[in-house]
Amino acid sequence: MWSDLTRGNLKSAVESLPMATKALLTIADYTALEEPAGVRYELNEGELIVTPSASFFHNRLCDRFISLLDAHVTSHKLGDVTSETDVKLAEDVVRRPDVAFYRVGRLEGVDLDQVPLPVAPDLVIEIVSRNDRAADLLLKVSQYLAAGVQAVWLLYPITRLAYRYTAGRLEPEVRSTQDDGRFEEPELLPGFSLALADIFQSAS
Repeated sequence: MWSDLTRGNLKSAVESLPMATKALLTIADYTALEEPAGVRYELNEGELIVTPSASFFHNRLCDRFISLLDAHVTSHKLGDVTSETDVKLAEDVVRRPDVAFYRVGRLEGVDLDQVPLPVAPDLVIEIVSRNDRAADLLLKVSQYLAAGVQAVWLLYPITRLAYRYTAGRLEPEVRSTQDDGRFEEPELLPGFSLALADIFQSAS
């Protein structure tokens, strides 16, 4: 059933299911879907997650961050930076991080045309939007870490805070512009340091 879904009949197929039934998709089902303009898809334990497309300010912040990070990564030959790329985190979980970093060699031999990528990133940065719910964000963070991501950053443009999550720690490390906080991951990105104030300037 799900492998035949397209943008046109997805809604009607979901509405035809019994109320007590949750329709679950495989990754093959997910990749066969056509994503309409104005929304973005992810897959959470087989459930299709539909969220609005990012705002202008979200994308401007993301683009500026990527340009700075990619310039450093490229010049120091540290690996690869990507944006909005579907990544397989489990057999029924696909996430699309705003920014992802892979250390050099991690993608060697991987078919980069494959969707989703079968390799979890080393580092993920998510820019939190107004419509993001705390519980959904924490679930996403836990899925990243369980899949082997070494560090996950949540950037909050409104409060100008950054939450850094790593495996094995129950509480995140919180950094702020008021404390002159910086985005730094010396083990993954040696030599890269960016003031949070400079990052969030793009969102103002």
